Amino acid sequence: MEAPPDNDVLWARALHFRHQDGSPGLTGVSLGVREGEILAVSGPRGSGKTTLLRCLSGQVTPERGEVWFNSAPVHTMGPVAREQLRRDRFGWIDPAPALVPELNGWENAALPLMLRGTSRSRAKAAALEWLERLDVGDQARRRPHELLQAERQRVAIARALASGPTVLFADEPSAPLHRADRTPVLRTLTTAARSHGITVVLATHDSETAPLVDRTVCLLDGRCVKTVHLPDTPEAEGRAAACSLYV
Repeated sequence: MEAPPDNDVLWARALHFRHQDGSPGLTGVSLGVREGEILAVSGPRGSGKTTLLRCLSGQVTPERGEVWFNSAPVHTMGPVAREQLRRDRFGWIDPAPALVPELNGWENAALPLMLRGTSRSRAKAAALEWLERLDVGDQARRRPHELLQAERQRVAIARALASGPTVLFADEPSAPLHRADRTPVLRTLTTAARSHGITVVLATHDSETAPLVDRTVCLLDGRCVKTVHLPDTPEAEGRAAACSLYV
């Protein structure tokens, strides 16, 4: 078993996974994610994007292959160790904001911190800071049913960021939003992550995501088909243009 390169915070090699109905989810996918990088995983529905994120984050174990986080083998960890890793080092954003209806905005954003044992006052302060950064600070005392869909998704993003994850996994975070809200929400997410050096793995089929990320890995039928690096633009200055095909 070979350890990953030192400059990759997250690294996977030859991942294979089948769904319960026997259909293939991943077939030999390999990739590395550098520290602080914002990586988009694109592809049509059913291409394996969510399955890849779930394998990388330790939610499921691949049938074959390796997943490493900071030189620790996630694929050999037991359930308790993987749960602790997800709680302490990873953040997750679902396609739809799964907020607790009985809690208000700041309580939802602070919940992961309080579950980790952070005091209520410190957790509240962190939650309010992120809600302000995400332009929903004025909604901090409202419950989910009182918020617009875009506001609920911003609260969910604040919840994922408030705990200070090393890696944030975002599974189609703009999917439930109206088209006009998608780019602003994604821009807010990526800007906030960059400002705190958080690595992001973002599953998306939205072509408007491309200018906001450092690199895009494309999946098709559970296989990695190509990787695209952004050309130099005002929003991506200094990034080299390249496109490499994978077998």
